[in-house]
Amino acid sequence: MRTDEGRIGPARRIALALIALGVALGMVACGGDSGIEGSEAESDVETAEAQGEASGDLFVSNWPFYIDRKTVPAFEKKTGISVKYVEDVNDNTAFFGKVQPLLERGEAGGRDIMVVTDWMAKKMYDLGYLQNFDKEAVGPALDNLIPALQSPSFDPERNYSLPWQSGMTGLVVNTAMAPDVTSINDLFDPKYKGKVEMLTEMRDTVPLVMKASGVNPEDATEEDWMAAIDKIEQAAASGQIRRFTGNDYTRDLANGDAVAVIGWSGDAVQLQADNPDIEFVMPDEGCMLWSDNMVIPVGAPNPAAAYEWMNYAYEPANQAQITNYNYYVSPVSGVKEILEKQGSDAAKSDLVFPPEEYTADCSTVDTPPGGPEAEQRVERAFQSVITG
Repeated sequence: MRTDEGRIGPARRIALALIALGVALGMVACGGDSGIEGSEAESDVETAEAQGEASGDLFVSNWPFYIDRKTVPAFEKKTGISVKYVEDVNDNTAFFGKVQPLLERGEAGGRDIMVVTDWMAKKMYDLGYLQNFDKEAVGPALDNLIPALQSPSFDPERNYSLPWQSGMTGLVVNTAMAPDVTSINDLFDPKYKGKVEMLTEMRDTVPLVMKASGVNPEDATEEDWMAAIDKIEQAAASGQIRRFTGNDYTRDLANGDAVAVIGWSGDAVQLQADNPDIEFVMPDEGCMLWSDNMVIPVGAPNPAAAYEWMNYAYEPANQAQITNYNYYVSPVSGVKEILEKQGSDAAKSDLVFPPEEYTADCSTVDTPPGGPEAEQRVERAFQSVITG
């Protein structure tokens, strides 16, 4: 990727004040059953205590294209902490599969912070793989968290999760090559056979396909989820869908192998640095809303440095720099005002500060109804499709 100080090249119901976004995103992680048996009681969860002054090394695992090139060195200079910042989260399930054997042994592979989507944070917490925050140590960050995101249903006290960024899942389209793609249904048009891609993230892809079929995810049954998966399977078998991807769909759009994908809002803006024809298109049916969260895993070697990072990233001026780069929805208060004073285009972007009407048809339900067994049946069916 390019590491210029602007946006990089190829390489993830909101009110203007983000109240509706926060209410919606607080529900995304299913707020109840995680689909995993053997959940840990909250009273048994360890707290990642911040012992002494933050120093030493910090290891952060995050998604690609989420941070500008200045933030890490500026943090290192201010704190004296050496940062290993690794973009090794391409897909929630794949990342979980990589780190689960470590976490099961109480290890984190040296990681102090992982960034995962709401539902995965809940799943990992219920399995006993995450630690609670030392609320005093992370207090400065929590003080700057926008009110709308302070009490999500999956973690109402923000005991173990802190949003890195929020955003939308919809269509990312090369408008020069696929000018008429405005609906998820257009991905099934034979004229784009072999040129469309969908996410390996079940909770993004399947609800959008349901919405395109006229099914409201809030009212969907297990049968509705299975019907959408069957439709996706048929499209994959026929060659309509080129492949299922994580964040790496950006590469295929950049080189022309794909012309329209189910993708994440901020990626489109970053791709525009090299190809202005690539745009985020709000689907006719509306989008899916989500947040990605910083969590501290069991076995994290340096919680004190983790809190220092969280607090630094949540200082409005630092967060404004990050937001101006990645064009996702910031969870930090005061960012828009800073960007306005700087004359940044991000302050006027519907993707960063979306007006209520822009996301009026968007949804948050990302988990099949019927409890853990139903969820596991749906997950197995989807995994069977995307693994071929």
